[in-house]
Amino acid sequence: MTRLRIAVRAVSSYEQKTHMSRRELIPQTKRWVVKIGSALLTNDGRGLDAKAIAGWVAQMAKLRLQGIELVLVSSGAVAAGMRRLGWSTRPTETHQLQAAAAVGQMSLIQTYEVEFQRYGLLTAQVLLDHDDLSSRQRYLNARSTLKALVDLKVVPVINENDTVVTDEIRFGDNDTLGALVANLIDADLLVILTDQKGMYDSDPRSNPDAKLLSEIAADDTRLEQMAGGTGGALGRGGMITKVRAARVAARSGADTVIVGGRIEDALLKIAAGENIGTFLWAEQQPQAARKRWLSGQLQTRGTLVLDDGAVRVVRELGKSLLPVGVKEVRGDFTRGDMVICADAEGREIARGLVNYHADEARKIIGKPSSQILALLGYQDDSELIHRDNLVLS
Repeated sequence: MTRLRIAVRAVSSYEQKTHMSRRELIPQTKRWVVKIGSALLTNDGRGLDAKAIAGWVAQMAKLRLQGIELVLVSSGAVAAGMRRLGWSTRPTETHQLQAAAAVGQMSLIQTYEVEFQRYGLLTAQVLLDHDDLSSRQRYLNARSTLKALVDLKVVPVINENDTVVTDEIRFGDNDTLGALVANLIDADLLVILTDQKGMYDSDPRSNPDAKLLSEIAADDTRLEQMAGGTGGALGRGGMITKVRAARVAARSGADTVIVGGRIEDALLKIAAGENIGTFLWAEQQPQAARKRWLSGQLQTRGTLVLDDGAVRVVRELGKSLLPVGVKEVRGDFTRGDMVICADAEGREIARGLVNYHADEARKIIGKPSSQILALLGYQDDSELIHRDNLVLS
């Protein structure tokens, strides 16, 4: 399942990239985001696996010598804290999860710091939650900080801020966080280390004939069915979250490799272009930075149901969403909130930052923009969502 070579002709650098195999492409990458899952880091819940961590750090040190810039997204804080607290099952109460994260974060970061120091590499701890990336100013601040650390040859170690995070602002899993970080820093490659050898065409735990996928487009519609259900007891993810993460990473042109973290020298083999794990390449043109920020907003406050004409205008013509094309307003949102744009069947086609409060939107939908002033007594914008604040799903 490899990509066809393009005919010899004048092509853009992006066209050239999308028609290269992993053996050609990955050795050219210069900035990686590496995500390591909880099951790997804690040896399936037995406590932090210091030997395994030492092995991954040794590989990353060699990658740094090859000129590859690295950002590490690490799970494991909650799982490590559970072990230190003597808990055998993951708690469900938020305050207990936060306490476990606080305890586990100390040992997790200390382990990384000690191992990276063996190779003369500095590390920096960065804790993020969804609010950090939903606020445009904080997003830009996080981007600037991470890029400064990378420029200083420091390896940022990123985790979700589980100590204070709530379900309302949770990323949901560190696969998603890794993909958003890849967008944030314009990474070339997202590497997701997992406890499977890669992604299979069906669940290998229930189907002994399942086949490992070698290369496939991140946007291939067959992936959801192949990915199956959720992950294990320690983590919140699963193969489906890795597929979705690959699609998020593709927004900035980053390719993704899903690979078994227990494969010897997995990171070095990937860097050499070896055929291990599953390579999910980015087919789409990279989005502009602002569009990537919009795409990364996981929390939405409402839904606008569009008529067929508005669906076509937004999806095919790339124009702004006007009140006249909206049939229904659902939810309670205010100006500047992220809302979903859906067709009559409920399928999401886009999302964007809305210009009016939900109650105001209900008064003007189905009407031409020229009537907004008469209907509301004022007019801020002629569009419900301007095209600059709108991104296709």
